[in-house]
Amino acid sequence: MENNTVFSLFFFVTLFTCLAAAIVNNHHILLPTQLHQENSLSSSSKCTAPDPNLNQRPVIGILSNPGDGSSGRLTNSSGVSHIAASYVKFVESGGARVIPLFYNESPESLKTKLSLTNGLLLTGGSAASGPYLEALQFLFQAALERNDGGDHFLVLGLNLGGNLLIKIVADQADVLEPFNASSLPSYLQMWIKKEVYIKDLFQLLMSECLVLHNHKYAISPYKLQYNKKLSSFFDILATAADRDGKIFVSTARGWNYPVTVNLWNPEKNAFEWATSLKAPHTENAIRVTQSSANFFVSEARKSSNRPDEQAVRDNLIYNYKASYGGVAGKGYDQVYLFE
Repeated sequence: MENNTVFSLFFFVTLFTCLAAAIVNNHHILLPTQLHQENSLSSSSKCTAPDPNLNQRPVIGILSNPGDGSSGRLTNSSGVSHIAASYVKFVESGGARVIPLFYNESPESLKTKLSLTNGLLLTGGSAASGPYLEALQFLFQAALERNDGGDHFLVLGLNLGGNLLIKIVADQADVLEPFNASSLPSYLQMWIKKEVYIKDLFQLLMSECLVLHNHKYAISPYKLQYNKKLSSFFDILATAADRDGKIFVSTARGWNYPVTVNLWNPEKNAFEWATSLKAPHTENAIRVTQSSANFFVSEARKSSNRPDEQAVRDNLIYNYKASYGGVAGKGYDQVYLFE
């Protein structure tokens, strides 16, 4: 008992001595909250301003497609058009907002809305002629003119949107060939190591089936290279094989314009869950979606266009509501409908 008393006395004397020293030198002792505040103050002075040459509030225009996107399960109205919500989420995940461009509105209205954007997304779908093709051609030409005028205005054509760009540039209706590539998870054969694919995914894209092809037509690399109009406009970045082993161009990018054609769908990996599709949903496949969105929007930030913010807000996709169209396990999970 006596030893315990001596030990306790020694402990409290030592503790009192340390506390007294701390009081005398209290400028060296900080509470955790005080330490956090001091570090916050010192680190805030190191924050650098964003690059003034980049647009930190990019906006992307997406062209709507005819119909409800759900084979009539949502509406059979003849004047309806749609944008799959997965495309909107894809753009938003890269840090941009979306303005819908209605394929059946006037050219004047389309041009006004396009002037509020920093890039154009042409989606997959089924319409390849008529008013939809006319609207797509009009917007593509306007995008090229924006670039000719000095603005870095990107265009991304996915699946059918990409195929239509190939047909427009080639000025040849039968330039595409049939391929057996519907609902086909694939790996890519890279031709050129460019900035389109970030370095940590480059090897994975060539060894794992991380992309979904879902098309019946495409163009062979031979045909693109030996078509003067196409080869002078597009550089082949990646190819893939269909179920029969036939090789087609999967990704191409403009030599002189920020125009990219992707016959695979980066948005489906993360945002489409229909059991009728075979979209890959692995962690690496989701990284492909995220990296593609980041690259796409990083290109949009290079646009010099700074539209009026209120005009942008008046036309954003947020003014519309998405409808659930995937209850049957097929088609798009969500769509925005426009009457």
